[in-house]
Amino acid sequence: MIDGLEEIPLKPAEGELPDEIHDWLDATEKVSSDFYGEGLGRRYYRYVPSDPVVVYRAIESLVVSHQLRGRRFCELGCGFGIAAGLANLLGFEASGIEWEEELCRRARALRDDQGLDFTIHHGSYLPEGYEVVQGMGGKDLVVPGGPAAEMPMFEFLDPAEVDLFFVYPWPDEEEFMAQLFSYLGDEGSVLLMYQGEGEISAWRGEG
Repeated sequence: MIDGLEEIPLKPAEGELPDEIHDWLDATEKVSSDFYGEGLGRRYYRYVPSDPVVVYRAIESLVVSHQLRGRRFCELGCGFGIAAGLANLLGFEASGIEWEEELCRRARALRDDQGLDFTIHHGSYLPEGYEVVQGMGGKDLVVPGGPAAEMPMFEFLDPAEVDLFFVYPWPDEEEFMAQLFSYLGDEGSVLLMYQGEGEISAWRGEG
């Protein structure tokens, strides 16, 4: 249960994955293997990939059950852009936001090698004027006053146009990401949150 958000039941399908999804996952597995083989996991220790099959089935469930108002997708803290690629293969206009330039470079190379069409933005997933501080129970969001709070914006993306946000937060950041979504999400938008060990949930603002 997340205060202020309504959980959307997910009913993931079973059975064989489509060939194009298998191809994408094989390609992402090679990129991940090369990344950790080069010892970069120690340098970018905060990058931990989600289970892509679980993520794919969750997005597919939201589409099939008509829970989404449209097909615009944004992955916050996207790493290699694996979820953005899955969304693109499901027919979304997809994008990802990543702070680490090296991860952006690898995500773009992976996308181009596989011939997919999604965008990787290098920058923070905090809108202009928003900040984060360390609180007693985890991270807290500091929200600017005035129109910036009412209409959060990125230089490269209007979050009000996004229908589905995806994030894989650290355990102590789940409430923080839910709070951020409450500002980013427009009426009818959905937050898909991977919570580790195959657990995933979907949420929509109650208002």
